[in-house]
Amino acid sequence: MMRSRTVWATTALLTVTLGASMAPAVAAPATAAPAAAVVCPTGWGSLGKTYLASATTSVTNVRTGRHDCYDRFVVDVPGASADRLGFSVGYVDQLYQDGSGRPIPVGGGAILEIRVDAPAYDVQTGASTYPGRVAQPLPGVDLAGYRTFRDTRYGGSFEGVTQFGLGVRARLPFRVLRQADHLVVDVAHTW
Repeated sequence: MMRSRTVWATTALLTVTLGASMAPAVAAPATAAPAAAVVCPTGWGSLGKTYLASATTSVTNVRTGRHDCYDRFVVDVPGASADRLGFSVGYVDQLYQDGSGRPIPVGGGAILEIRVDAPAYDVQTGASTYPGRVAQPLPGVDLAGYRTFRDTRYGGSFEGVTQFGLGVRARLPFRVLRQADHLVVDVAHTW
């Protein structure tokens, strides 16, 4: 009888010990917070934007950049103060070259015409300050991997105004920023 109690006690102890070790583990609460979602600005709108002024310096370069919420188009006008940098930016059905009226094809779902009130030539000598060729893609601008931008075209420079065509995926909201030495056009990835 003693032997059966010992076997029974040993079996019971073994069952409790094994049962405890085989119990499912309780997951510890997560300590890392989930990554914050990027909140993109809204309210820019897609209507044309204009600021009347004239720069006394010339356009020298165009560059682009990719951001989380928008693609950026920058026209460099060294020496131009923000208050003297005039522009007209808006969606058009077709880009027409200033002066000649010649149509310039621009790829994409919509065309944004960017006109900067600064020449792309030296006003004293007439020498070109920007290497763009009319109706051709902008030199040095590669749009591979952009979410919104599709194409760029140079419209030329006529009577102190330099013109660009920017092909975008669709008619999307945009903003224009005047800064010392350059004009910035940001086109949102979505509404």
